[in-house]
Amino acid sequence: MIKTRRSPYVTAKMASAIKWMLARTTLAQHQIAARFNINQGRVSEISTGKRFRNEPEINPSDLGLTL
Repeated sequence: MIKTRRSPYVTAKMASAIKWMLARTTLAQHQIAARFNINQGRVSEISTGKRFRNEPEINPSDLGLTL
């Protein structure tokens, strides 16, 4: 049996920071995913509004992240 690894769960604050990064930087989805150690598909779901649709954007520096 092959054991697959799962991406860490995305929190609402993470999603808000991801939205900010998508809107205000030139980083690609896979680059943002790498910074959060999550799957690029999660970033895509946030980008399209499939997940965390109502979360506002927040600056990643508010979470202690650097660009």
